[in-house]
Amino acid sequence: MSPRTPSGRPLPRHGWPQALVAVAGALIAMGVVAALGLWAAGAAGLPAGSFAPVLAATVVMAVGGTVELSGDAGGLAGTEGGLTVIPLSVTLVGASAVACCFLRPLRHRAVAGVPGLAGWAGRIAVLWLLALLGLGLAARRTFEISLGDGPLGDLGDLFGLTPVVGFSADVPLTVLTGLVWLAGVLVVALLLSRGAPLPAGMLRLQTSVRPAARAMVHLLSASLAVGLVVALVVAATRDHPAETFAVILLGLPNVVWPALTIGLGAAWEGRVEGPFGLPMPRVLDEVLRTPDLSTLNLGTLVEHDGRAWWWLPAAAAVLLPATAFEAAFRSPARIRPGRHAAHTAVALTLTVLMICLVAHVSARIGLSVLGVGDLGEGFSGQVLLRPRLWSALGLALLWGLVTGFAGAAAAHWARRRGGGTRP
Repeated sequence: MSPRTPSGRPLPRHGWPQALVAVAGALIAMGVVAALGLWAAGAAGLPAGSFAPVLAATVVMAVGGTVELSGDAGGLAGTEGGLTVIPLSVTLVGASAVACCFLRPLRHRAVAGVPGLAGWAGRIAVLWLLALLGLGLAARRTFEISLGDGPLGDLGDLFGLTPVVGFSADVPLTVLTGLVWLAGVLVVALLLSRGAPLPAGMLRLQTSVRPAARAMVHLLSASLAVGLVVALVVAATRDHPAETFAVILLGLPNVVWPALTIGLGAAWEGRVEGPFGLPMPRVLDEVLRTPDLSTLNLGTLVEHDGRAWWWLPAAAAVLLPATAFEAAFRSPARIRPGRHAAHTAVALTLTVLMICLVAHVSARIGLSVLGVGDLGEGFSGQVLLRPRLWSALGLALLWGLVTGFAGAAAAHWARRRGGGTRP
């Protein structure tokens, strides 16, 4: 007999068919978003048969997998390259789909046992592993590079050189990181969802972790909503709307979340060189396209676009206190302001740490023939963006403490005006 809810309805089943729906749904959602983003970025112009491997590689990177660049141009030529980037828009779509399918059968239960949760998650993990293997094997392709006219072309014709570059997924590492990604998504989903049951030993987390954690998710979501509105306005009012949609579909969080940390006072550093780069707003390209490593902070952004002085700090000044108030208002009234401040500070610091870990970018490819053309325009390029980690975490801790105290005071006042507490 199937277990029942208090109202007498059978609980939703969560067996292998439901696990297959969860995995297939996540992959389809990620594939659609990634395909649209790649198309907007110009991937439709790739050689015949190349779009599918590039799509597979994009999904692999979205779940934390590794794609390696390689090249071969014979003994008289050399190639080098590397790629580290997570298309976070694709990541979020996949994580949301998996989390929703994982939580749906659990939403009518008050408490869940560890064996039941582990079995349900294990079914999803087994099918996810098989999907990762397929994606890893599909994410490989090689391309021939034309040396064109000029000295490099002449050398290539003289020695019969046809440089070949390509990419391939590191399958074992992709499987490992993809499983870790899945485990993280399922654990975070279980901790954040108010309707999901927790094992008896973890019930205390409902009051100490869930309010602050959910508030941080809402902070990230609100910043994305603001970024999406700005991006849509840019797409409607400026040239090259396809590039803007490529940013939205592939890497909107890669732009918005670092901007949120910059609004807190944090700094990033990076560089863009060569004829190509990852889809990014024009102002970022201008700041980073310098001969040496550039600093990306509020000051350098204002030099290129004065509106940054108003938008970024203002967004932080509105979103952070609202987040701290939500965390305090959703927590039990017995928790003192000092603990609220500590919870908010820790949660915000972990959120900024997550942004710093997932939003960094490193991409490089170089080609030389007899030592000529190394990192030359048209054949090579580099995109680099990384955070100044410790200063970012220190600022997040300070913002969390200050807004945590203010949020606790505002929540206490709201409770008194409302005549009660909120769960």
